[in-house]
Amino acid sequence: MFNAKAYSAASATSSLASATIPRRDPTERDVQIEILFCGICHSDLHYARNEWPDVLPAVYPCVPGHEIVGRVTKVGPGVVKHKVGDQVAVGCLVDSDHTCPNCKAGFENFCPNLTLTFGSVDKHGTAPMTFGGYSDSIVVDERFVLRIPAHLDLAGAAPLLCAGITTYSPLRRFGVGKGQKVGIVGLGGLGHMGTKFARAFGAHVVVFTTSPGKTEDAMRLGAHEVVVSRNADEMKKHAGSFDFILDTVSADHDINQYLNLLRLDGNLTLVGAPPKPLALSSFALIFGNRSVSGSNIGGIPQTQEMLDFCGAHNITADVEVIPIQKVNEAYERLLKSDVKYRFAIDMASLKSE
Repeated sequence: MFNAKAYSAASATSSLASATIPRRDPTERDVQIEILFCGICHSDLHYARNEWPDVLPAVYPCVPGHEIVGRVTKVGPGVVKHKVGDQVAVGCLVDSDHTCPNCKAGFENFCPNLTLTFGSVDKHGTAPMTFGGYSDSIVVDERFVLRIPAHLDLAGAAPLLCAGITTYSPLRRFGVGKGQKVGIVGLGGLGHMGTKFARAFGAHVVVFTTSPGKTEDAMRLGAHEVVVSRNADEMKKHAGSFDFILDTVSADHDINQYLNLLRLDGNLTLVGAPPKPLALSSFALIFGNRSVSGSNIGGIPQTQEMLDFCGAHNITADVEVIPIQKVNEAYERLLKSDVKYRFAIDMASLKSE
């Protein structure tokens, strides 16, 4: 076991602060990684402040972070996929049971015994719970360590491990491609990635936003059209014309106005998580044979596929790089949607702690 530098929260009301945490020495199939960048996801904030007590109750001290990119510094004797010096990534998962039907099908994200990067019981006993990526190093089973294309900007690549796969997976699941009209609801951390992917897949992309000021940015990110969703006339022009709509909004909103925009057999997939249940019009579904579904990140094979796709199309997240010392300020700005479009922490800043 060795000590690592990190930023952790001591309670739901305390700020994140410098700390020392234990990490296990690499076992047979483990990879030790020097963390270079870690993205900030809204779920980091929710966990640190114990805002999901019924879903993911926080145990303190906690170290958030599951959008990790870094460099391999040590490998266990049985590791075959990675070597010292490799550029690698770790996402939301660091282990699973490997034996359930979901794992065998490549859907480790739905394993009943999965281990999250932070907030899961540490089965190795190094600490009570797993510690995430707001740290200078991490040790992970090689099966959950991914390859990063060498030419990608590492800071921009970090959010691909959550925001990227969260939007890539449903677009792939529903076969988004050329000749299709695809809507992206919301232009935040998730929406900007969904826009980039849908455009790269060859679809005609329409971004829906409540902010007219985001039109120029949406077009820069790959949208062919931008619709201000509060404008009823603009919305009506698109009635019954979409093959697929990806809803990335986590605030309360009316999804029925988007259901009416779907073609026959069209689908709307939710990746945002509003705090309250959304009202759903059964008539909007019945008259059009439409469907609503949800999507939750992706398994390890698909996450690697996504990273390779990003490498081939030079896709990364738009990020603002910050030192770890500004993480609490970043949390407050995140609540105000004051970032375009994700924060990435430069972990070199931990060296001064």
